[in-house]
Amino acid sequence: KLKKINRSRWSKKPKELKGLKEEVEILGNGRTVYFGAIDIKAIPMYNLTSERARFHTKGRGNGYVINFDGLRVYISGDTEDIPEMRQLENIDVAFVCMNTPYTMEVEQAASAVLEFKPQHVIPFHYRSRDGTLSDVKKFGELVAEDPDIKVHLLNWYP
Repeated sequence: KLKKINRSRWSKKPKELKGLKEEVEILGNGRTVYFGAIDIKAIPMYNLTSERARFHTKGRGNGYVINFDGLRVYISGDTEDIPEMRQLENIDVAFVCMNTPYTMEVEQAASAVLEFKPQHVIPFHYRSRDGTLSDVKKFGELVAEDPDIKVHLLNWYP
């Protein structure tokens, strides 16, 4: 079961955001930053297939592994099922995108998830520009091959 997090610990009031620009740090692939008991590692995100490579080239952006409160959370970023994703270990919660033509297909996402085996997976960023939605129910059925992975389907696009 996922542990509830006290949201007030993570929020800032608008006046507290003044000067935030000076505190922003751009992370390159593979870099880690530390904020007290929280660490954030930048994981590459990019497209593999030739028809999608123009959207996200290697080194352009990141996914992230965030460690806090004893949890390891992976946020895929706009990517396909790259080797760096498939090699992840000990992920408690994974947010995985599936939004063609920009990221990966449902089958690619399910295949990657079955390989790196997070305890919980939440599909996100699954609506295309034209409003069509990826078949997240099919994703859930494919991932159900491994009963140890719990799929949580959220209504991101009501």
